Amino acid sequence: MDFTFSEDQLLFQESVRDFLVNEVTPETIRELWNSDSGRSDALWSQLTELGLVGMTVPEEFGGLGMNEVDFVLLAQECGYVALPEPLVHTALVAVPLLRDLGGELAGQWLPKIAAGEGRVIVGLEENQLVEDAHVADLLILEKAGALYAVQSAAATLRANESVDPSRKLFAVEFDEAAADKVSAEASLIKASMNRGAIAAAAQALGLAQRMIDISVQYTAERQQFGKPIGSFQAVKHHMSNVAVRLEYAKAPVHRAAYALANNHGSADLNVSQAKLAACEAANLAAKNCIQVHGAMGYTWEVDLHIFMKKAWALANTWGDTGYHKCRVAESIFVEGAALGAGNTFANCH
Repeated sequence: MDFTFSEDQLLFQESVRDFLVNEVTPETIRELWNSDSGRSDALWSQLTELGLVGMTVPEEFGGLGMNEVDFVLLAQECGYVALPEPLVHTALVAVPLLRDLGGELAGQWLPKIAAGEGRVIVGLEENQLVEDAHVADLLILEKAGALYAVQSAAATLRANESVDPSRKLFAVEFDEAAADKVSAEASLIKASMNRGAIAAAAQALGLAQRMIDISVQYTAERQQFGKPIGSFQAVKHHMSNVAVRLEYAKAPVHRAAYALANNHGSADLNVSQAKLAACEAANLAAKNCIQVHGAMGYTWEVDLHIFMKKAWALANTWGDTGYHKCRVAESIFVEGAALGAGNTFANCH
């Protein structure tokens, strides 16, 4: 099996990275914290024009028809800039769910998403709170094991604070008797859960890399005893430990994206492994990067906290550590589990 990304995928990732780094700066994020919605319609329009919003929308509905493998690298770049807009959610959760639901709902909303004229947000009971519900034109919400399509005007929102000021979280209430019940298939809910988890994992990779880059730059400039603190062995070890953990987390995330795109039976296990590995890397990055910054790392004036807090938040959404460890345990502790190096790729075909 060849997990190598194509040259086109890597070039697209590079172009998206350049755009996001230029447009989504820490200063821009701070400005959005003080806006009413915390979101930018102008930026969403730019993302639509680049084809990112409709990237996973099937071609017959006006999109590019790509899948999780195509988008996972871009999700990492969204994490790298701590993008507040629900781009990753749209491409990896909302669009695939609409596609799988099919029918009139998909026919009505997928073209709107591709054109940037409608935003759809998926809320599962596992998350308890729904991010970006305030900017949604349509909410697809889970209640008692069923999925309901709820127009924004028919939902009651109650705002909840997050450790990450960029995350806008809401408790959402609606009358299921007046809403459209679109499915009661557990497989669709599980698929959305998996896609949400891989979306969080991919962003965690980008966040970890950004925290490393910020800290390396800081330690190259900050001096003690007449030398940059980055030249001290203890500081090097802090950064090296994160870099190693991050590198080993990338393959599980890419593997999980491949499993989802190809409907592998091992997808649950792959996704949970990826979520655990990526979020552990991001949490270690937050811890060690605070250490090398010293007391400055705790202040709002330093950009580090923007990425650190988003990493903390993503670690506890779309399944926390306990949730995903239980799923891994269910796979490896069953009778006759295929474990060991010889079985690593046994179910990849």
